[in-house]
Amino acid sequence: MPGDTHVEPGLFPLSAIGHSPSLPPGPHPQQLALIGEPAPVRIPAAEWATWLADESVRSRYWAKVHRTSSDSDCWFFFGAISSTGHASFRAASLPGRTRRGTVPGHLYGYQLAHGVIPRLGWGDDHPTICHTCDNHSCQQPRHLRLGTPAENRAEWLARRRDPTGPLADVRGPAGRSRAIAAAIRAGRALGESEEQIARRIETAVSAGRPLSLW
Repeated sequence: MPGDTHVEPGLFPLSAIGHSPSLPPGPHPQQLALIGEPAPVRIPAAEWATWLADESVRSRYWAKVHRTSSDSDCWFFFGAISSTGHASFRAASLPGRTRRGTVPGHLYGYQLAHGVIPRLGWGDDHPTICHTCDNHSCQQPRHLRLGTPAENRAEWLARRRDPTGPLADVRGPAGRSRAIAAAIRAGRALGESEEQIARRIETAVSAGRPLSLW
């Protein structure tokens, strides 16, 4: 949850960073932010710390997240969606490489709740954020956990054939995330209640379920 002081082992707590980022001595670790496919962007931990401590960046992030009164609900991102179905959040506009400063929303949100993740390796065992709910655009901190690409892949293989699960959506992750985001934007534009928007989300979700053979 936003403001949660819990810190996973090996993370830099935001409380220790404050508004003047201060990292442990030695080489600053970097992270890999995947913006769709196939280009990785390496972002220094110090830069992440600055974005996470910046109130204006945090406000822009939460302004694109549909938070509900329940901490068990998915909190869907209704801004830009990447080709992989993940939230695409512009943390900063930086010179140089195209889209530099645009990061996966769930990576920003997870670190906002738990602290900066030191990413020292670049192999199959480097840290990655796994969605336990299987909804790619979900930003609910309780639905995100730190794992490895191998674990993430294994979970996908174990759950992708569940016809009622998000991974079975016939539109694919991007189509599903964009349909949910559009439903949220429509409801918010009309000033609808949380319950009314929830019904819009369910309708959007239902539209992607596989047709039953029975």
